Amino acid sequence: MKRLLMLVVVLATTVLLPSAFAQKFIHPGIDQSAQDLAYMKQQVLKGEQPWKDAFDRLKAATDLTFEVKPHTHVLRGPYGRPNIGGDDLSKGANMAYNCALLWYLTNDPAYARKAIEILNAWSGTLWDFDYNDAKLLAAWTGHALCNAAEILRYTNAGLASAEVERFTKMLTTVYYPLMRFYYPQANGNWDGAIIHSLLAIAIFTDNRPLFDNAVAHFLHGPVNGGIFKYIYPSGQCQESTRDQAHVQLGLGEFAGAAQIAYTQGVDLFSIGNNRLALGYEYTAQFLLSDKPHSYGTISERARTLRDDYEYVYRHYAARGVDMPYTRQAADSVRTKASRSVLTAVRAPLAKVPTQAVSPKASTIGYVAGARHSATAKVPSDALLVAPGESLQAALDAAAGKNRWVVAKAGIHSLPTTLKVPSGVTLAGEGLSTILFLDPASGVRDALVNAEPNLHDFTLRDLVIEVATRTEVPSDPNSARSYRSTANRGGIMLLAQQEGQMKNITFENITVQNATYNGVFVSGATGLKVLGCDFNENGASIVPGPKLQHNLLLTHCADVTVRDSRLATSPHGSGLALGYCRDVIVANCEIARNAYYGLLVTESENIWVENNLIEANDRSGVMLEYLHQGSRNVTLSHNLIHYNTGHGLEAYAAKNVKAKGNTYAGNGRPGADPQKLSKEKKMIMDAKYPAE
Repeated sequence: MKRLLMLVVVLATTVLLPSAFAQKFIHPGIDQSAQDLAYMKQQVLKGEQPWKDAFDRLKAATDLTFEVKPHTHVLRGPYGRPNIGGDDLSKGANMAYNCALLWYLTNDPAYARKAIEILNAWSGTLWDFDYNDAKLLAAWTGHALCNAAEILRYTNAGLASAEVERFTKMLTTVYYPLMRFYYPQANGNWDGAIIHSLLAIAIFTDNRPLFDNAVAHFLHGPVNGGIFKYIYPSGQCQESTRDQAHVQLGLGEFAGAAQIAYTQGVDLFSIGNNRLALGYEYTAQFLLSDKPHSYGTISERARTLRDDYEYVYRHYAARGVDMPYTRQAADSVRTKASRSVLTAVRAPLAKVPTQAVSPKASTIGYVAGARHSATAKVPSDALLVAPGESLQAALDAAAGKNRWVVAKAGIHSLPTTLKVPSGVTLAGEGLSTILFLDPASGVRDALVNAEPNLHDFTLRDLVIEVATRTEVPSDPNSARSYRSTANRGGIMLLAQQEGQMKNITFENITVQNATYNGVFVSGATGLKVLGCDFNENGASIVPGPKLQHNLLLTHCADVTVRDSRLATSPHGSGLALGYCRDVIVANCEIARNAYYGLLVTESENIWVENNLIEANDRSGVMLEYLHQGSRNVTLSHNLIHYNTGHGLEAYAAKNVKAKGNTYAGNGRPGADPQKLSKEKKMIMDAKYPAE
């Protein structure tokens, strides 16, 4: 058995190398290093702007008569109901940090005493957190408390060793146990905040494994938990369709985590072609002026700028990254900000970049799915079907005549599974045409083939909504398919033998929120998937996780999947190919899927080229062995990065060619981006991330 393996591997470089993780922590070293603190103080004493005004505002707002109110049990429910001790803790944490900064800037021991008083009161009282927002409140306050303690501890402020020990005990026995398992099922701002505080705790307690764990979660957190799950390749954020306050909160927490990591020499800002900057620019652009494209309707709620921009703008500007919208946002809020301005600017770089760059949104597979209007001209003899009229009757009337059936804009509630015949084009009017299988029907699949020899069928320019309702809740995360127990499938086209179905095209359609497969085609020849968006399909319902996917193709030949988005399967892969041949997968976004990005099983003559394959919870591409393995698989010029497993993983595959691919951040730091094994190994319960 011979394998021709051509490797032209382009490895993206960051400081996320094993050597960076092995270094000792610098102190002080959370939001700012000693050099950064000294530079801040120098600017304040010189009366330079914006430091002087920010200092004046901070000093005016800091009341040394502040009453500290510690609680043994802190309770915070959703949206602050109930709230017992939560506000007292939040105010205390921020006051402690403010006082510690003012101590450093003024040398006035009264500020140091107040900060120490706050830390001692809480570390000597707090036992636990409870209710819905327990993790979130701990995450919001942990990094502020740690910053205060770090400054006091390393600036001769009078923080005694016994006080340090008591504070450390609170961090390790109250804060850490609550946050250590993260909570990626919540909206992404939760894990952003948890990472933020765990990094601060790790530095204060000199816990390198905890620091490494938090960085790994920043990069590879599942569901909504990591930076690439939160900020999409376009810059849209996981919460963009929720409200803009939570989006800015999430961005700010991930940026705060990146700020701490950068103090310790780990660069989380530049990863993913400055992905954090891209998220900020997308959001600030919407808040200030334009409405960028979004998957789902971008929310108008809470469309007000928060104080989350200064540090991010300053960091990127100092490194030659131009962010015009973020700069405008920072300018807009700076006159009311204080601590965020003081801590935003680091000591000047030894070498200042001379050429500016801008964060760029990915154009691979973007924009995909149904558009705002139809993308093809409708023939004059098309059958037009309004919502409430029978699509099935129109399809039956057009069967075998190469006619179009056009579902007009609106929600077409299907009383039972729609059975599509041969010789028909079923089209919509873009995003405004929604096919929705009535849950009361008691059947699983929205659309199937009327006969096993389906041929010459096209589906285009519409949405198949597979959730149990079409209304999007105010928090879209609350209704995502991974939370559902309903058995709901999208498109199922099944032949009884290979090649029995022929010439099937899906073009500019969106299929979303199926707990079963979004699209499952078996036994087709001449299948085209063009410009489609299959997302949030494949949950944990029977027959179980990892078996349902966004797009599942079995026993198919002559297949093209191009310019499409195969994203965010909650328990499956973006694209799964089984027993297929002659398949081209090109210019697709295959991202954020809970299993593999692309899973290839017992298939041959597969070309995978110019795709973005990122942030999948196993390997980006898996060539799985079951009986003979796959053969003649070529991967070329793909960007395969920040997958939790390997970039490319294969077992007993023959004639695998990998050329011109770019790998970055797959698996653990320093791990081989490719694992190409001759072993006839069946995957049972693989351990990830990659060794």
